[in-house]
Amino acid sequence: MEKTAAALVVAAGRGARLADPENTQPKQYRHIAGRPVLSHTLDALARHPRISVVLTVIHPDDVALYEAAVEVSAPETSAKLRPFAYGGKTRQQSVLEGLKTLGETGCDFVLIHDAARPFVSPVVVDAILSSLDDGADGVLAAVPIADTLKKTVAPDTPLETIDRNGLWAAQTPQAFPLEKILTAHLKAAEEGKTKFTDDTSLAEWAGETVLLSEGDPQNFKITTARDLKRAEQQARQYSMAIRTSSIRPLSELQDVRTGIGYDVHAFDKGDAVILAGASIPHTRKLKGHSDADVVLHAVTDATLGAIGEGDIGSHFPPSDPQWKGASSDIFQRDALCRVNELGGRLAHVDVTIVCEEPKIGPYRSEIRESLARICDIPVSRVSVKATTSEKLGFTGRREGIAALASVTVRLPFDENEQPQDD
Repeated sequence: MEKTAAALVVAAGRGARLADPENTQPKQYRHIAGRPVLSHTLDALARHPRISVVLTVIHPDDVALYEAAVEVSAPETSAKLRPFAYGGKTRQQSVLEGLKTLGETGCDFVLIHDAARPFVSPVVVDAILSSLDDGADGVLAAVPIADTLKKTVAPDTPLETIDRNGLWAAQTPQAFPLEKILTAHLKAAEEGKTKFTDDTSLAEWAGETVLLSEGDPQNFKITTARDLKRAEQQARQYSMAIRTSSIRPLSELQDVRTGIGYDVHAFDKGDAVILAGASIPHTRKLKGHSDADVVLHAVTDATLGAIGEGDIGSHFPPSDPQWKGASSDIFQRDALCRVNELGGRLAHVDVTIVCEEPKIGPYRSEIRESLARICDIPVSRVSVKATTSEKLGFTGRREGIAALASVTVRLPFDENEQPQDD
């Protein structure tokens, strides 16, 4: 019989780094897409079929805010919610209080999740639960570090470059067999060990082996005002995707349209390029206002072109500072939501990458799989090709990378559609 899982949502923090004199609410109760962040988080977890119980640990001062968040959550969420528990002075104490309550539910596994991460996906949860099913002591959702890391000891001292190979950025959920992690937390409390910043470090202290599971860059934690702006945009996209999740089969979508996209980015100082969301090691990176993902920029323009919705710049102006350094899959997911809103689906993506370096061949499968995941289509419907310009032009001089994309979109016929007058 399939083992059961509970979700423990940690929502007792104060969110000091998002302090705002005009809005003193903790970040988990700030609104994105018209609802509190916490309500989005609860819905994301409760939507997963294997999570049967959801428990939130809150601050004693936040009862009214919590109840307001629950009130606007989905009906299926309310069906899985247990009465909240009060947290302690630290995150570690709050988690322990929640685990004690969940110990009475009889669930086999527990996924401990930050309230301020409202975009955890079913794919991430599936991978975590699969590792637990295989007998893991603990599982950590994480993403590989893509940026170059620097260390400084004191002001005006030389910087030290940190080797990022093997380094991962921890996310949540962090998941465990419920009984094991509860025992570890109780042992730490008894021995006065109170400085653990997350549950995997506590589990490791208790002698458990924690495995990595691939996370998702979209599963970010809202910490700053800039994060809140990004979350607002992303929440609108997620809400649209959920509303249109019952999409029609391709066989019923007879209006076939094609969009073409083209983009270029110059090289800059760095040690990796981002192509279709995949980090490819290189002696330089690509220069651009977002993460300069030349492939996703071309694919997004092609997707928007297929439905007559302009280009990236018209929806995400490069002059807007909130998109500086942003992950470019945000742009493509927004374009996909626009396709879904029209009742359509993306059917195929064909990309050609033009560069002398880096060599694309060894990473073609990784790029293809990442693009398929972002576009939410099977890998068989994604083609990634690479070529050089025979040492001609800016790509031939190794000054940058170009990408061309062709995207096929299928829509329902609109019998009432009329040509516009000149």
